[in-house]
Amino acid sequence: MNIRILFVAIVWLALCVTGNAQQLDKAKLDLLFDRLLEKNKGMGSITIAKDGKILYSRSFGYGQITETVKKPLTGDSKYRIASITKTYTTVMTFQLVEEGKLELTDRLDQFFPQIPNADKITIAHILSHRSGIPDMNVPTGWRAQPRTHEEIIAAIAKEKPLFEPDSQHSYSNTGFVLLGYILEKIDGKPYQEILKQRIADKIGLKNTYLGLGNNNVDDNESLSYRYLGAWKEAPEIDLSIPAGAGAIISTPTDMCKFIQALFDEKLISKGSLDQMKTMRDGEGMGMELFSFAGHTLYGHTGGSNVSGSWLAYEPAEKLALAYTTNAKIYPVKDIIAGVFDIYWNKPYEVPTFEALEVSEELIDQYTGVYVIAGKPAKMTVIKTGKTISIDNGGSTIPLEATAPDKFNLAPGVTVEFDTAKKQMIIRRPQGEAVFTKEND
Repeated sequence: MNIRILFVAIVWLALCVTGNAQQLDKAKLDLLFDRLLEKNKGMGSITIAKDGKILYSRSFGYGQITETVKKPLTGDSKYRIASITKTYTTVMTFQLVEEGKLELTDRLDQFFPQIPNADKITIAHILSHRSGIPDMNVPTGWRAQPRTHEEIIAAIAKEKPLFEPDSQHSYSNTGFVLLGYILEKIDGKPYQEILKQRIADKIGLKNTYLGLGNNNVDDNESLSYRYLGAWKEAPEIDLSIPAGAGAIISTPTDMCKFIQALFDEKLISKGSLDQMKTMRDGEGMGMELFSFAGHTLYGHTGGSNVSGSWLAYEPAEKLALAYTTNAKIYPVKDIIAGVFDIYWNKPYEVPTFEALEVSEELIDQYTGVYVIAGKPAKMTVIKTGKTISIDNGGSTIPLEATAPDKFNLAPGVTVEFDTAKKQMIIRRPQGEAVFTKEND
C-alpha cells in the first residue's frame, strides 16, 4: 500500500511540474517584432533570460541606414541605455559604502560646495531623487556639443533648488551626473575605468562601457532614427553630458547578465540591494518597481527623444528582460507589456498597427496653411493618398489617424484639428501650440 501511495504521489508531482512548465511562444514574440518593423513602429533588440540562461533573443531593424547602406541590428549591436546607467552608478556607490570609502549620510559639500544646498544634500538624497537639484537650463544645442566636467558643474550650480532636501521627490538627472563625478574623486580614475573594474570585468560584460561623444557605427553602436515617411537619422545628446546619469552603452544580453549578478549578490550585499529596492514615493535607489501580468519586477527604464531601453527582473522566477531601441515609435511600455503577456501565457493579440481611415471629405477640410499669429511658425497640411502629411518647409511628415480629428505626428506628439475654429493643435509633453488656418 505504501508503495502504491508513493507511486501515485510521484505521478501527481510529475504532472504538476509538467503543468507548470513555462512554454515560451517564440513564434508569437517573433510576430510582434516582425510587425513592429514591417509597420515602421520600431527597431531594436531584446533578450529574455532565466537564472542566467537565455530563453529568447531577437534583433530587428537596422543600426545604420543610408542611401546605400542598411546595416542590420544583431545580438552584438550596442545601444545607449540612457537612465538605466543610474542603476550601475548606484551599484558602484554602494560598493564604495561597503568598502568604507563613502557614507550615505555624506553631504554634497564635501565634493561640490558650489552647488546650492550642498551642505544639506546627502548621497542618499541623490540616490532616491530627493535632493531638489534641478536639471540644467541650458541653451538649445548646448547638449549636442562635448562638455567638460567644469562646464557641467558650473551649469548645475547656476540653478535654484526645487525644494529643501528630502522634503519632496523629483527625478534628477543632474544629481546622478554629480554622483558619477564623486565616484571618480573617490576612486581616483575616470568613470569608464571604474565601470570596467567594478562591474564589467567582474562579471564578464564584454559590450558594456561608458559612451563618449556620439555613437560610432564602426564600433557596432547603433544610430538613432525617426520615421518620417522613411527612416531619418535623429540627433542625440553628446554623451559627455549625461555621464553617470545616462551615458552607458550596452547590449540586452549584457544588461540581463548585470541584473542577474546584482540579484545574485555578486556585486553588492543583500543589505545594499534591499536599500536599492526600498520604494519611497514610487522610487528606490537607482531602482524602479514595475507590474506586468500580475507580477512585480524591479529594474529601470531609459530614453531620449528617439532611443529607449528597459531592464526588468522578477526575483521569484529569476527572470530578466532587457530591451533596447534606436527608434522609439510604438510606446516601449506597451511592447514590454506584450512580451510579458506572451511569456506568462496571458491573452494577447499582436497589434496590426493598421491606421484608421479618415473620410476624404474631412481630409480636404484639414489641408491648407496654418500659422501662429505674430510668429514665423508655419505648417502646411497636404493630402498624400488617403491620409495627410505636414510639410514644415524642411521635411514632410505623414500623420497617422487615431480618430477622425486626431493624429499621431511622432512619439508623444499628437495633432488635433478643429474645423469649426479652423485650428490645428500640436501637443507635445512640453506643452501645446495652436495654429490657425489661413483663408484659402
